Amino acid sequence: MKEYELTVLIHPDLEADQETPLTKVRDIIKNAGGTIIREDNWGKKKLAYPIRREEFGIYVYMDVSLPADAPLKISNIFNITDEVLRYLLVTVNEKARKAMAAEQERATERSNIDTQTDATKE
Repeated sequence: MKEYELTVLIHPDLEADQETPLTKVRDIIKNAGGTIIREDNWGKKKLAYPIRREEFGIYVYMDVSLPADAPLKISNIFNITDEVLRYLLVTVNEKARKAMAAEQERATERSNIDTQTDATKE
């Protein structure tokens, strides 16, 4: 199983009942043999250019784990799913992810040191 990042752009008219299209997306992933590690709903945003005559879309980001043949299955199904305007499925770059986590940890440490230094000055 390989890790992927999936960003799905859902039709804006489905904003009132987002759970239905999200359940459909989750089922597509599970039926392809994948598992959802993390899901983050970014909400409704204005698009840079119209897609299928729509100016807005609901962005949903997911970290998923998929077998080797699943990305093709998922792509074929998303291409004919009306609820999904666009999607982006890319492999996770583990090196970059670890580097970002390490940098975030260093920033947190610097922040803690700065806070302690400010407290001792007062």
